[in-house]
Amino acid sequence: MIFRGNSRGIDVKLVIAIIKPFKLDEVREALTAIGAAGMTVTEVRGFGRQKGQTEIYRGAEYTTSMVPKIKIEIACGADLAPRVVETIQAAAQTGAIGDGKIFILDIDQAVRIRTGETDETAL
Repeated sequence: MIFRGNSRGIDVKLVIAIIKPFKLDEVREALTAIGAAGMTVTEVRGFGRQKGQTEIYRGAEYTTSMVPKIKIEIACGADLAPRVVETIQAAAQTGAIGDGKIFILDIDQAVRIRTGETDETAL
């Protein structure tokens, strides 16, 4: 198969969310409830506006510049993407600094390796 770019204008989105680790199960359950077919989860480290966090280890206080987070990636049809974003936001929100971010990207092409199905049928 040759990469063809977005010549047909497929309507598939990639939703990427960076959330607090302890919120993963709640987010996964909520996404399953709305019909999200699958996701990729990666443990990541980073910082945003808070520039790290203060921890206490064996009674000593220290500052870490890279905060542990979870990155969730979900490929879905453009019609489901707004519900995916709303669901993640509602399930991951604590109201505290560092709740995370959500990014929505267009996908030019998707291919299921096993069958060769493409685009939305590959999801």
